[in-house]
Parts: sequence; C-alpha cells; structure tokens
Amino acid sequence: MPVETIFVMSDLPRNKTDITTWKSIVAEYQQPSLPRAIWQMVNTFGGYAVLWYFMYLAMSMSWWLVVPVAIIAGGFLVRIFIVFHDCGHGSYFKSNRANDIVGFISGVLTLTPYYHWRWEHNIHHASSGHLDKRGVGDIWTLTVQEYLESSRGRRFAYQLALIRSFCLSSRRFIFFCSDNASRPQRRADANVIRSIG
Repeated sequence: MPVETIFVMSDLPRNKTDITTWKSIVAEYQQPSLPRAIWQMVNTFGGYAVLWYFMYLAMSMSWWLVVPVAIIAGGFLVRIFIVFHDCGHGSYFKSNRANDIVGFISGVLTLTPYYHWRWEHNIHHASSGHLDKRGVGDIWTLTVQEYLESSRGRRFAYQLALIRSFCLSSRRFIFFCSDNASRPQRRADANVIRSIG
C-alpha cells in the first residue's frame, strides 16, 4: 500500500505546469479500487448493522442508552450515503451494475430513491452554479436580489428550507420520543418474540 502524502494549501497548483503535476498526483485516486470499496462496505454496512443490534439490546434496559449509540449510527449512515453518492456517480466500482446494486441498497437504508436521485444529481452537476438552471437536484437557492424582492412568507419559507436538516432532525427526535410512550407494551411484545424465537 502506498504511503499517504499530506498536502497543504501551498501544494495547490499555481500555473499550467503545476496543474499537470497536480493531475498526475491525484490520478491514482481517480480509478475505483475493489479492495478498498469492499473494505469500506464491510466496515460501514457491518458497523451500522452492529450498532442497530446494540440499540436493540439497549432498548430492553433504557432508551437513554440508545441515544449515544444512535448518534454514532447516524455517523455510519452518513458514510452509507457517501457510498450511495459515489455509486450514483458510477465511481465506487468499475461495474455499473455493481454501482447500481450497492447504490440501491444504500438508498433503501438512507431512505433516498437511488435512480431518481442519481438522475437529479447528474443534472445538478451539469448545471451547478448556473442560476437560470436552478431547481433540479440542488437546494433552493435565491440570489440576494430575489430574496429582497420576496414576500415575508417566501423569505420565511426560504429560511426554513436552509435549516431543513435541523427541522428534520428535530422532527425525528420528537417522533422517537413520542413513539416510546408505548414502550411497556412493546417491551412485553419483544419479550414474547424472544421467548418464541
């Protein structure tokens, strides 16, 4: 395995010669590596499954034990989305079919439809930064002028859209807490299932 080299800002290309040198440095990372891809799948998907199992075990003791494990599992879910993203670009494996299979499975876990997301994301890359082609595969973006000309309601909606990750996280947490109100019955159900299985 090659020795990893650390680059700093001074290593960034300054002229055409530097760009050629830089391209040769990163060229080895532009091709998919099957051993690395499989290892990343094992430690990401496997780690996520193990964390789900720990959360299941912790639920029988206290759901407060689940929270720190769920936070770690959230990090693994981000890694799964990274795999999903790379499959969508066709860069995770050399095989398009392998990219589609792993991308689809990753999409199920991240609750993101793979084929539709891949289509939108490719449009996003084709039109990124082009203000006249906004709206497909990217977040809602307004120019300063558009924002200033917007109604108060539209400005408020825009601000909510910008913090949607916070809103979604809060909603999921509230759902998680309210769902645990029926905990005694579910604990009894889980004990029955354990005794049968």
